Order: sequence, then C-alpha cells, then structure tokens
Amino acid sequence: MMKSLFLQAPSFDGYDGGAGARYQMKREVKSFWFPTWLAQAAVMVPGSRIIDAPPHYLSFKDIEADVKAHELIIIHTSTPSFKSDCKTAGMIRAINPTAKIGLIGAKVAVEPNQSMEACPALDFVCRNEYEFTVQELARGDDWAGIKGLTWRNAAGEIVTNPEREILMDMDKLPSVLPMYKQLDVSKYFGGYLLHPYMSWYTGRGCKSRCTFCLWPQTIGGHNYRFKSIEKVVEEVKYVKENYPQVREIFFDDDTLTDNHDRVEKLAAELGKLGVVWSCNAKANVPRKTLEAMKKGGLRLLLVGYESGNQQILHNIKKGLLVPVAKRFAKDCNDLGIVVHGTFILGLPGETRETIQETLAFAKEVNPRTLQVSLAAPYPGTFLYKQAKENGWFASDVDLLTDDGTQIAPLNYPHLGHTEIFESVEHFYKKFYFRPSKIAEILGEMLTSRDMMVRRLREGVEFFQFLRHREDMIVS
Repeated sequence: MMKSLFLQAPSFDGYDGGAGARYQMKREVKSFWFPTWLAQAAVMVPGSRIIDAPPHYLSFKDIEADVKAHELIIIHTSTPSFKSDCKTAGMIRAINPTAKIGLIGAKVAVEPNQSMEACPALDFVCRNEYEFTVQELARGDDWAGIKGLTWRNAAGEIVTNPEREILMDMDKLPSVLPMYKQLDVSKYFGGYLLHPYMSWYTGRGCKSRCTFCLWPQTIGGHNYRFKSIEKVVEEVKYVKENYPQVREIFFDDDTLTDNHDRVEKLAAELGKLGVVWSCNAKANVPRKTLEAMKKGGLRLLLVGYESGNQQILHNIKKGLLVPVAKRFAKDCNDLGIVVHGTFILGLPGETRETIQETLAFAKEVNPRTLQVSLAAPYPGTFLYKQAKENGWFASDVDLLTDDGTQIAPLNYPHLGHTEIFESVEHFYKKFYFRPSKIAEILGEMLTSRDMMVRRLREGVEFFQFLRHREDMIVS
C-alpha cells in the first residue's frame, strides 16, 4: 500500500467541510460533524493517516510535515470549498512534487472533467461511491483499469474510466470507527446533540426525491442500502469499549427511518445496550415506530420539515403532507422525543406569504431547536438544473461569501435574493424570541452547569451570526 493521507483541508474559520450527509457551511452556532465520508475511504487503506483540519484549527503550516511524508494524498471537497481545496492541492504539489493528489466528494462525482481542468495540480478524482476506487489506487493498481476513476495520463489528457457498480452489501465496508482514534473526539459538537457525541452511517441512499438534497442525487442514490443489525450492534459495542466518554450516538443515514421494520428491530437491540442515540428522520414516521425507537433509547430526531407550505413541498418532491408532519410532531412531543427541525427558505414557489406560513408552522410544531437555511442549488441536483433552465441564479452571488457564510443564490421575479437572505434573520428572531421559547431554553440551562455554559456560548455565537448578517445587508 502507498503511504496515504486523507485530508479535510484547512478552510474558512468555523466551516464544517466534513458535514456528513448535510451540506457544508458555516452555521449560526458553530458545530462540526465527523468526516465520515473521508474516514470511510481512509479505513480501506491500512496504515493511512486522516487529518480533519477545520475542527482542529489546523493551518496549512500545521500539516506541512504530513503532506511531505505521504505518497498518496486524497482531499475531500465540495462545491463551496472547491476553490480553496484546489489552492491547497497546488500548495501540496509545490512541496511534494512526486505525490499523487486527488479529490473525492459530491462536487467531483458530478463534474469530474471540469474539476480536473480547473485544478492543474490534480492527478485524479474519484467518482460516485469511491471506497474501493481509493483502495485500488493505494494498492498501486494500473489506473487504466480502476473503475470510477477520472485521471490525467502522461500526456496530460483527462481519461474517464467506466463507472463502478453501486455497492449493495454494505457489510463489506469496514467500520470507520477505528479511524476516529486519529481525531480529537471532543472537537466535534452540535447544538442539539449531547457532548461528546459520535456519528457514522449504517446505510446509504434515501428513497425520497427531494430536489435540493445533494447526496442521494450524486453519490448515495435513492435505494436505501444498509448494514446488518448485527454489524451495527458490533459498532455500537466498539464505541462503548473504545470511546467511553461518548454520551450520544448519531446515526447519520440520510433517513434511518426509511425502513420502519429495520429501525424498530435496531432500536430493540440498542435498548439492550443501554445507549442514547439519535438519527435523521422524515416527518412521517408512524407512532408505532416512534414508540419502538423511544423504548430503544432514542433521544432526538433531526427532521427536515423544509417548509410549512404544501405547494412548496410538492414543488420539491418532498413526499410529505403538512397534516402528517403536524401529527408526527405531536407524537414526538407526547412520547418525549426531542426534535431538531430544519427549514429552507427560497425554494421554488417561495413568496413573502409562504415564508410567513412556514414560520407559523414552525411555531406550531415547535421543535426544541431549529436551523434555517437558504436554498442551495448544488451541481448534480434537480434544483440546480431547474435554476439554470429558469434563469433563477442571481448573477452576482455564489453559494458562500469569501468567509464561508451562506448567501441566497436564487432570485425570483416576485422575490429577490436579498429579501430571501434577510428573511432568515427575521425567521430566527420570531421563532426564538418568544416568551415560551425563552422560558424553555432557560429551563434547560438550569438543568446543569455544563448546559448553562454551552447555551451561553451558543447564544454569543448566535448574536454574532445575526450581527454579521445585518452588516452584510447594510454593505
């Protein structure tokens, strides 16, 4: 095996480049997800090194020695971080001219040739599910025979090899958890998860067809494939034995609740282990399944509500009815399941009125915490294609500012991107600055000193986030 380095490159301060199945952004309250996609590739190569620079506050200077010491260097990239990652690849080439340098991630999966052309320092990119592609590269196989690889030959020509088959037996993938020993677990945290936590995938793919959602449309697909329950139980036991400080496990599958029978059986086994766990869920899980999950140790669900307007949900192919989502929220509340709700403003069909409708919906379902994002049309998604065809892209905006803050890239004839951007701050204030929500947060803070310190820190970050947005609007 080649001496291999897997890198989440230094980037914007607070930028969560390894954000699992969620898209990469700086958030209103600083948080970091485990770089599972990068770690899954790294574990395929025995003896490999993994560096997740952003949460560890590492600069390029800090990683220079590692960069010089490795023969194969693989960087995880995304649409927002691509320019920065290309700059890093060039810096690596300058100090390690013989290294083989490549990129992985959704960005290069859907735009492999464009990515190679835009980044002369690259030797290759790996498309789609790339774990076995990476393994064959590190093994020294002939590049011409490696499926899923786009590469630069000796003449400087870009070569595209045949696609790699989608992996159906997820048990063939080794656990990412041993790779996490190279990371500082305490550096990973989220506002709604117990600290420290640990996350990974038990499966890939999501049967929903949401037009904006990146991974199912680029890498994971819409066929939910998952590990056996026995395999997941082994991994949970590994966490308990090797990371005793972990207080919560987050299963980062796009939608763990896609298969009700499996998640009920999994919950039964997790209940025997006495662990606290959380996962992503669609707001249509039947009460029977929720009851089984709660009994098995479920604490929290991360739920993509997106909008409270039924037509917008139809427009984005969410496959969700507003009354069903309300019933789900009530069931979670009755059962004592905490919900972190996510909402997106600026989706097709958005108006001033629908924004207010979604705000009213958010107040009614009342998740414990929420995240409000701006519609982000990533290359490879149906939303991106829609925006291109309809001329919705504002000509003077990208997905991020130079410091990594998300901005509104979509501009409709009846609703401009600036107004969409401003609505996020309004949404947050109207949701959180209610007497009932303030009392709820204060009550939570009084439960423990750790929670009080944490919420005070997050409060400072949240107000800094609002102030920064106000400055952006003024400028």
